[in-house]
Amino acid sequence: MTATLRLALAQVNPTVGDLAGNAAMVREWSARAAEAGAHIAAFPEMMLTGYPVEDLVFRQSFVEASQQALVRLAADLAADGLGELAVIVGFLDADGPARLGADSTSPVGPRDSLALLHRGVVAAHYHKHHLPNYGVFDEDRYFVPGDTLTVVRAQWADGSQADVALTICEDIWQAGGPFAVAASARVGLVININGSPYELNKDDVRLPLVQRRAAEAGAAVAYVNMIGGQDELTFDGDSMIVAADGALLARGPQFHQALLVHDLHLPEADPDAPVGHLGTMRVARIPLTTSWATPEGPAADAGVADRLGDEAEVWNALVMGLRDYVRKNGAKSVLLGLSGGIDSSVVAAIAVDALGAEHVVGVSMPSGHSSQHSRDDAAEMARLTGLDYRVEPIQHMVDAFLSNLNLSGLAVENLQARVRAVILMALSNQEGHLVLTTGNKSELAVGYSTLYGDSVGAFNPLKDVPKTLVWKLAHWRNTVGEVIPENSITKPPSAELRPGQLDTDSLPPYDQLDAILAGYVDGDQGRDELVAEGHDPALVDRILRLVDGAEYKRRQSAPGTKISFKAFGRDRRLPITNRWRES
Repeated sequence: MTATLRLALAQVNPTVGDLAGNAAMVREWSARAAEAGAHIAAFPEMMLTGYPVEDLVFRQSFVEASQQALVRLAADLAADGLGELAVIVGFLDADGPARLGADSTSPVGPRDSLALLHRGVVAAHYHKHHLPNYGVFDEDRYFVPGDTLTVVRAQWADGSQADVALTICEDIWQAGGPFAVAASARVGLVININGSPYELNKDDVRLPLVQRRAAEAGAAVAYVNMIGGQDELTFDGDSMIVAADGALLARGPQFHQALLVHDLHLPEADPDAPVGHLGTMRVARIPLTTSWATPEGPAADAGVADRLGDEAEVWNALVMGLRDYVRKNGAKSVLLGLSGGIDSSVVAAIAVDALGAEHVVGVSMPSGHSSQHSRDDAAEMARLTGLDYRVEPIQHMVDAFLSNLNLSGLAVENLQARVRAVILMALSNQEGHLVLTTGNKSELAVGYSTLYGDSVGAFNPLKDVPKTLVWKLAHWRNTVGEVIPENSITKPPSAELRPGQLDTDSLPPYDQLDAILAGYVDGDQGRDELVAEGHDPALVDRILRLVDGAEYKRRQSAPGTKISFKAFGRDRRLPITNRWRES
């Protein structure tokens, strides 16, 4: 005998700290799942609190608010007439004080948890077992790992039963953990709820990963992931269901909210399935008081959404990251310096796609060194997108400084950038716009920016985007609809802070620079490894000196959307005061 489970995966966009709003979202999407005839609706990791909550874990008031919100949510779901729907939701739990001080091995403390809500109560819960402590993750700082795999046994009106194991995010990335225990427990399905951040091509990694865990568990695996932006992170969804034999049954879209409703035929629960300690974890089998009806009519099929190409994927991440940063922080509009160059043009296009042209202000701030073609390109960008375009010449302001200060060379170049920053921040203060900075990852890496000048801003959409990828994104975006002037894409890049200036006066061609940076920054390669790959030794030495010397600038830079394996900031943490140099 098999049991037909109609499962709903809610790929939604919670907000950190908005417990009431997130709970309302669970109620709304649970109602949709129930309307579709689902037996179980699963929501992402830390759904109630948003993810990641970081040092909010250390506030007892926040922990208690999460626990109380969970109890209220269970009651509200029942009051909504959804009591028979089993709702799996992530939340912040705790069975002891936060992990502060020297005693970090306490068996109790804050927990990254999920709860199964049914008939107005918390019917089951599970604490995340594997705690990631790499890249952007610091979960060993915050949480205590769980040691028990929760298996719920559901029952249908015809008497059939099925066992479902519950896991959280990192549990699926590690072999030999909860999924191996799930195999020993003989479950038919493992549900894994996630807050898995986006990086380029991560969707190519997830499917083989879920297939490996399905093989390890000998069971179907349902993987639900959130979408949305949270500071530097974006979450791309890509929820999926994989059969025990590895077949892909359903897959959600990237960067869009969705409800995946799919029928699974689960094996009959083994009445002799073991409990207690099975390998690395204890198994707790919890009977769920259900009498579900077998779905009638056509089988529910969530389908398999198309995958995005690389540039489309990155563009969607950048648009979502900016949109959610602006809206979740209560802003309504953004402001940026629009120079007519490639970087500011791409940032403006991202902003228009994220917020609408009526919420984007572009300010051209020409100096005596600004070329006519750059002014024309900025105006053309405004015409193509319909953004609010203004012109504020700066030369008379620069001259006022120079009449009182004896400056020359680089100091005069930086002065122009800082005058522009003052204008942007003044307009921000006056009109309430959030300022965007437009530097790319390549420039940030080597310090090719003016501190408190062109680096000023509240958010940087291109912070993790190398210059060579900026050009690719511009070409791709114009295939969807032309918004970036062709001349902004094809002309040699220049800061235009002195007569005839080009980026190549100070930097090697960007294809060479980005290749070295990819090895040194993203790959943590040393000097000898880079030279062995064929890079010019003198150029490697020069670039590494620039990168190492710019750490203090990066530490003060605006946050920006992470798209790579190793972004500046959360991913890459080096001391500013540091005498180690590759040699």
